[in-house]
Amino acid sequence: MKKSEPLSESYYYILLCLSKGANHGYGIMQMAEKLSDGEVKIGSGTMYGATSNMMKKGWIEETFAQEPGQERRRLYTLTDAGKATLENEIGRLKRMLAHVE
Repeated sequence: MKKSEPLSESYYYILLCLSKGANHGYGIMQMAEKLSDGEVKIGSGTMYGATSNMMKKGWIEETFAQEPGQERRRLYTLTDAGKATLENEIGRLKRMLAHVE
C-alpha cells in the first residue's frame, strides 16, 4: 500500500465535490459547506489557491462551460489521479476510524 500525505480538509472536500461531477469554484464552495453540514467553509482565496495547486499535481483539470452565455465560466473536473488521491484519503480515514473501536 502506497503511503501518501494526508489531505487538508479543504483539499478533501474539493475533491469530494468534484467526484460528484464538474463544478465551478463557487458551486464547490457551496457544496462543501452542504456536505459538511456547515462545518467546512472554503473561502475564495483558499478555493483558488487549492485548485491551482491541484491542477499542478494533475488531480483536477480546468474546462469551460459549453452552454450559451456561460462560455467564460470555468469548471473543474476530477482526473484519474485525483480520483485515486481521493480514494486513498478515504481509505486512510476509514483505517484510522477502525482503530477507534
